Amino acid sequence: MFNDFFNLIFPHLCAACNEALLKNEQVICTACQINLPKTNHHLDKTNSLNQIFWGRITIEMAGAYYQFDKKSSVQHLLHQLKYKGHKEVGVKIGELYGMELKESIHYTNIDLIIPVPLHGKKLKKRGYNQSEFFAKGLATQLGVTMNTNCLYRKINSDTQTNKGRYPRWENVRAVFEVKDGEMLRNKSILLVDDVITTGSTIEACASVLQEYNCTIYVAAIAFSSA
Repeated sequence: MFNDFFNLIFPHLCAACNEALLKNEQVICTACQINLPKTNHHLDKTNSLNQIFWGRITIEMAGAYYQFDKKSSVQHLLHQLKYKGHKEVGVKIGELYGMELKESIHYTNIDLIIPVPLHGKKLKKRGYNQSEFFAKGLATQLGVTMNTNCLYRKINSDTQTNKGRYPRWENVRAVFEVKDGEMLRNKSILLVDDVITTGSTIEACASVLQEYNCTIYVAAIAFSSA
């Protein structure tokens, strides 16, 4: 009774639409789980996200859960995760997407999940890596180990926001490095990020992982095609 009264005064809100969650709902309300714009990339190997890597780098499969648009509920959802400290948003989306990926014929035999790393300075400032919490949710559903130690960002590059494709690539092309690479050799890696726009960050990560003959899969929370 006390919990019901407390929730009436201080309701738990949906991270996407900001409406009060019902008793059995967590993080994202049922309506948003149904109505947010899913890409269904995991069903089609010729999807729009996969295509941005064609001719650039070999990616076995790439997909994002949501389609990103500015001033949308998806943007609000990501804002809660990335800037408001709501780490549970990343875990929840990872769980939801993971349930779909494990039914996909295009995401099979993955050995390890690696979130795109933040530089130490940015990690210290923010306090957490938002992609790591998305990866945790994926790992739970897929039954695959997450690793946050082998891939690291050696240079604290500028933000990618508002940069075009080539400036984005120039900004990240030499900032990632692998340690303990032999433990990754010949492994199938699910590389995880929050939002993909031009794919430059993923390309830079994948290129250093492929030095150890890794097969690369990609999963993101959202894809911005604008």
